[in-house]
Amino acid sequence: MHFITLILGTVLLNQAYSLECHCSQGSVCTNSKIECPSGQSCSSERHVSYSDGSKMSDVNLKGCALPERCVNRSMNLGVVQTLISSSCCTTKLCNSANAPEPVQSQRNGKSCFSCVGQTCTSSLACTGNQEFCYSASVTVDGQPIPVRGCVPKEMCQGHSSCCEGDLCNSASSTSAGLLLLMAPLLSLGLLS
Repeated sequence: MHFITLILGTVLLNQAYSLECHCSQGSVCTNSKIECPSGQSCSSERHVSYSDGSKMSDVNLKGCALPERCVNRSMNLGVVQTLISSSCCTTKLCNSANAPEPVQSQRNGKSCFSCVGQTCTSSLACTGNQEFCYSASVTVDGQPIPVRGCVPKEMCQGHSSCCEGDLCNSASSTSAGLLLLMAPLLSLGLLS
């Protein structure tokens, strides 16, 4: 009898502590709500992308996130700059409000190469937490396009396409890492 009580208690306790959050991430959501996995919080993220100083897109996302994703971050690839603000909370359906519009950070003294077409010799001033340089290549309409720029540490973890140090991203590029970093932007049509 104690064993059955223990099993039922464990199952019911787990259900009682699952966190329900608002969700706006397409196929991940069921009825605009989601149950977060253990260890995750409700999150609201706002992704704002700019090209040549003009706002290209402003997207609000809601769902679940690990604590390390609940930080403001940005990346600058020269032709496209994306700023992300994030807010997280830990009570049921607490992420109803959108994250605030992200604010451009000050220059941090680091520099990385960026590309204009096939030429990647322009120096780009990194800002905020953009402490790594990025180097990759994507294929668009069968043509390889080099991509260089500044990214934060969180976007580099596990990617060999990042390097640390001023202008360290001038060498040959890799393509796998960029697809992982750029997938959200590509799926939203931000790099067309």
